[in-house]
Parts: sequence; structure tokens; C-alpha cells
Amino acid sequence: MKVARRHPDGSCPIAPAAQGGAWLRRRIRCNAWLRRRFAVDLRSLAAFRIAAGTILVVDALLRVRDFPLMFTTDGIFPLAPLRQTWGADPAVWSLAFLVDHAWCGGLVLAAQGLAGLCLACGWRTRAATIVAWAAQLSVMRRTLPATNAGDAWLGTLLFWSMFLPLGAVWSADAARRGAAGRAGSRTFSSASIALVLQVLVVYLAAGLAKLNDTWLTGEAIGRALSIHDHGTSFGTWLAGAGWLLRPLTWGVLGIELLLPALYLLFPRPRLRVAVACCFILFHLAIQATMSVGLFAAIGITAWLALLPGAVWQTPAAADADPDPGRLPPLASAACGLLLGCASIGFLHNVTPWQSRPLPAVVGVPLALCGLVQEWGMFGVVSPTEQWIQAPALLGDGRRVDLLRNGAPVGADRPGGGFGSLPHHRWHKLAWLLPRPRFRLLAPHVAAALARDWNARHGADSRVESLEIRFVVEGIAAHAGQRHEQLLATWPDRGTEGRGNLDRFLDDAGSGPAAAR
Repeated sequence: MKVARRHPDGSCPIAPAAQGGAWLRRRIRCNAWLRRRFAVDLRSLAAFRIAAGTILVVDALLRVRDFPLMFTTDGIFPLAPLRQTWGADPAVWSLAFLVDHAWCGGLVLAAQGLAGLCLACGWRTRAATIVAWAAQLSVMRRTLPATNAGDAWLGTLLFWSMFLPLGAVWSADAARRGAAGRAGSRTFSSASIALVLQVLVVYLAAGLAKLNDTWLTGEAIGRALSIHDHGTSFGTWLAGAGWLLRPLTWGVLGIELLLPALYLLFPRPRLRVAVACCFILFHLAIQATMSVGLFAAIGITAWLALLPGAVWQTPAAADADPDPGRLPPLASAACGLLLGCASIGFLHNVTPWQSRPLPAVVGVPLALCGLVQEWGMFGVVSPTEQWIQAPALLGDGRRVDLLRNGAPVGADRPGGGFGSLPHHRWHKLAWLLPRPRFRLLAPHVAAALARDWNARHGADSRVESLEIRFVVEGIAAHAGQRHEQLLATWPDRGTEGRGNLDRFLDDAGSGPAAAR
């Protein structure tokens, strides 16, 4: 037997075997620390899968309402100018970009709905998740100016879900394998780490973006629900309860900044259930007070995946052997690398250097996978009223607003402002259309609105001329200032360029981009 030599001072160096044992113990402790925080229950993943699939189906059905205007060649988003809004970035792809025809967009939208149905049922779950991600990302990019943060969030959740065992329980796949009752097991992998972080960083980024005077003074929610017209009828009523708005504003800031940290740092089941319930109630409150489409439903769905096993009555057992979420080495490495890129993208977007482009080695994979981490929703809520109208002169002499289904046009702000538009996608389009990036689409919006109206009305009510006008009226520090811009006309007679309105928006805090 070999005996380790002693140093002159009498100490004995650690043997190589002992050094290897210490490294192994540190690795085991690190793995256990990560597992406690990032392992997810299979039943929670199944609940997430069912809810996400249902949302995909509902979203596809709701988009059919505007299919002739948003997915066709002569609609409001013609393919060539829409691609220009993306800056001709080859990494920004969409299956709906392959053929410039309505049937292509219809096929992709149908694929989203069918994949969502398969996902909800748990039939061919892995393939359904891949198709759902590709179709949802394609639809989102095909209708970019009419999408919100919820659409992007759902896309990122679907991407990480491709690496997770969504169909391990409560699914047709599990029933076919005879594993439908696999209760209490969890899965842990680089994909589960990515999914948990993806849910939490949305709130953290939104909270960091709110660290400004608008939120710290307690004015943001009141502005968003009233002058910015994001509020529902209940939200508008709430905006009148001045005594309540400041505590609510500060409460939202605290929820977004503190609760994600509590969830991650203290992995106790009861605390995690409490945090998840707080966020679910938070999203229900958003749905009740604000016009945000499916954003609240997507947020609730995200938290279903993070529920601890204690919610399902039986405690989460140690991971099954083998782990149902164990990834092949190549898939695990790819998922880990993309998680690293997404982390860099998140940090880039919450630092003062966010205006600088990401290095291509990071930016290109994020664009290809739809993992861009821009979550500064409602970061700055500027003290200005803004609205958009599409006044049209009809053959019978009437002046109507084509954006509001033919409502009479008045000289003042339309009742409800942006909130009087058909639904949240038109609401979002109206906010983005005046921005320089999307302004090139305005003439196409005008032409498509006129064609759509004429196709549905008789000769006496046909559109003879149409304008799209954007108005900003200052309040508080900008009281009395009103700026109006002609975005587009039909027939096209040219529009104003960048001028006083754009400078006013810059001074007021980025104008329509301030609330997203």
C-alpha cells in the first residue's frame, strides 16, 4: 500500500481519490440545489399542456374573424412591406412567408388550431408541440403589428416545452403506454430550468422597466386605465377611485419584483403554492380591468406548469427512474446553449446598453427560435391622450369611421378612444401604426379598409375617400398641446413626414410605444 508523502511541515496532502470525492460531493450538492428549485411535476406539465393547447385553438378561432384583412395578399399586412418591418432579417422566418397567398396563411392558422387540439388531448405530444410552436410563431410574425406580449410569451413557453415530457401523464400517449396514472413524479433537466426561468423573467423584466417616476409616484395604473384606454368598463370605473390607484400601482411593482425571487429562493411547497396563487389572481385582475386579449390566460397557463406536486393532493415523489424528462446529450447541450443565449438576451434588454444590437452569435439563435426577451410591458405610461381614426366619405355624403365599423365621425376624441376599436388586436395595431417602423403599412391599412367596406356595402354607401389620422393631446405638463398627423389616405395622395408630432412623442416618453 502506498502512503502519501508528508510535507516538511508535517501536513499530509489530499490523495487524488479524496480530491475526486470532494468534487463529486460538490457536484451532488449543486445538483440537489438545482433540482429542488427547477424540477417540475409531471401533472403540472400536463395541466399546462391542456391549457396551452386550448389557448392555441381559441386563438386560431378568434383570428378567423379578421382573416380577410390580416392574412390575405390585399389585406392590411401585405407580405413585402411586412417583411420590411422586420428589417429583412433572414433569421426572422415564418411558414406564412413561404407563399404570398391567403391559402398559405390559412394553412398555417389551421395547423396552429389542429396542433393545439392534439396538444390538449396529449396525442403525439412531442410532434404536436413542435408543430404548435412553429405554427404559432409563424402566425405571430405574419400579423406582427397586431400581436402583444402574450403571443410572444406563449411562443417561448412552447419552445422550451418541446424538450419536456408534456405527455407523460393525463394524455392519450400515456394511456396508450399504460402510464396514465404515473402520479407524484417530477422531471429535471436543462429544459425544466429554462421553463421555470422563462416564466419568472417576464415579471422581473416588467418590474425593472417600471422603476421610474411614473410608477414610483403611483400614477401609472390610473393613466393606463383612463387616458390610455387600456381599461375595460370595470377598469375605467377603477380609474376613478383615486385613493386606491397609488397602492395598486406600488402593489403591482412589488409583486413583479419580489414574488419571482421568493419562488426561486425558497422552494417550499406551501410558499410556492401561495406565490402561484398570487400571480393567478394578478392575471385575473388584469383580465377584469384591462383589454389585453389572451395575455391573462397565457400567464395563468404558465403558472400551471410551476405548481408543486402538493397541489395534486399526493406529494411529488423522487424522480422516476429513468427520469421521463431525461434529454439525450445532444438535445440537452442544445437546450443549455439556447438557455444561455436567452439569458444574455434578457440581461441585454434590462441594461442601459439595450439600444445596441446583440452579437450575431447570440441574436441569430434567439431570432430563429423566437426567444427574444423583451418584456418591458407598460414600463413608461406617458401623460398624453392618443387616438386614431379612419374617417371616410361615403357616396351618400356620410362621414364614418371605418376603424369603428362605420360609427359617425366627430371633431373630438371618439368615445372610448382606442378602447372603442373592435378588439385588442386592432387596439395594438392602432398603438403601433404611428411608429416609424410600422408607418409604411399605413397606406395598405387604408386601402384594405376601403376595399373591405366596399365589398360589404352597396353602391350608394361606397367609400369615396379615406384618411387615417393619429392624434396626441397633451395633459399635465403638456396641457393644451394637440398634435395631429395624417398617416395615410385612400386614394393615396401622400402623407406628412416626420415633424412636430414625432418630436412631441419623443419628449412625452416615446408616445404610443410607451404602453405595450
